[in-house]
Amino acid sequence: MRIVQIIDSLHVGGAERMAVNYANALAQEIDFSGLVTTRKEGELQGTIDPEVHYLFLQKTSALDVGAILRLRTYCRTNRVGIVHAHGTSFFMAFLLKLIHPKIRIVWHEHKGARSSESLTKNLFLWICSRLFAGIIVVDHTLEDWCRRKLGFKKLIYLPNFTLPSPTDKPKTVLHGETGKQMVCVANLRHPKNHQLLVEVAKQIHQNHPEWTFHFIGNDFDDGYSKALKQTISDYFLTKTVYIYGLREDTAAIINQAEICLLGSVSEGLPVALLEYGLYKKAVVATDVGEIPRIISSGENGFTVPSGDVQQFSEAVTRLIEHPEKRKNFGERLHQTIMQNHSRQAVVTKYLAWLNQL
Repeated sequence: MRIVQIIDSLHVGGAERMAVNYANALAQEIDFSGLVTTRKEGELQGTIDPEVHYLFLQKTSALDVGAILRLRTYCRTNRVGIVHAHGTSFFMAFLLKLIHPKIRIVWHEHKGARSSESLTKNLFLWICSRLFAGIIVVDHTLEDWCRRKLGFKKLIYLPNFTLPSPTDKPKTVLHGETGKQMVCVANLRHPKNHQLLVEVAKQIHQNHPEWTFHFIGNDFDDGYSKALKQTISDYFLTKTVYIYGLREDTAAIINQAEICLLGSVSEGLPVALLEYGLYKKAVVATDVGEIPRIISSGENGFTVPSGDVQQFSEAVTRLIEHPEKRKNFGERLHQTIMQNHSRQAVVTKYLAWLNQL
């Protein structure tokens, strides 16, 4: 097989990580594995395997004819048979299909929130999907949505997987007392609901003021970010809650944490959760998307209802006060990730599905 992954940028994010993960994993499995970035490069460029054939299109607009033609040339030159388009890059793949009909398009949806959207809002996606050969989803709710709203049948649920990064060197040193730090790896945007975690920090600070919260992820310096920082200031938590922005050494940061958090209001299958498990961390997360399929609450972590500050705070407190539970949860979550979200298991299923299309 000869497959290329397409993604809009290489900034740190779940879809972006998975595009790189698939390209890297397939480089060891198939004849040709490529990765094409359409609009922007980014921090993840340094994690691309040398065996992956990489191209940056430098697309400047939605209908950049030059970029589309460069993509067609790349696919023809490398005899690419399948284009695996991640997230919003489906439009670029759609345009390619119009001028290179032999190519097959597979769309990979990572956005869990789409399952609550109407077909009217996704009419353009419906039109483009008429040329898709198959759709990959990261949670079962999305699978149902694609069947009902898009009328699409050639679907497969594939869980995300994560890979240890050999280039992930420690650069960031977390503030606060070692062994009493909590980390949330998520870009600062609404679905990740950092506001919930600030409310939790306010409660935790009353009885455990030595514990600190650390937010790692792209800071867009928008209204969401400014409101979050204002709340931290209003609650006098500037020495308790720290915002770092984007960091390249995610694994090193997670390894410094004692507890890891996710407060999302919607998710598919967050790559950050897989990374938490990979590095054997105790986790508290909201029960959205595929998270409850990974965390069995009380067995390998805690899940709580989305938006419930009180239950989230109680779960964090239990982990703070019971270090043996933190260790046990971390070990069990690691086992879950290794058994169900390994690279080999997902890639084998993926290639078998492609052969059937």
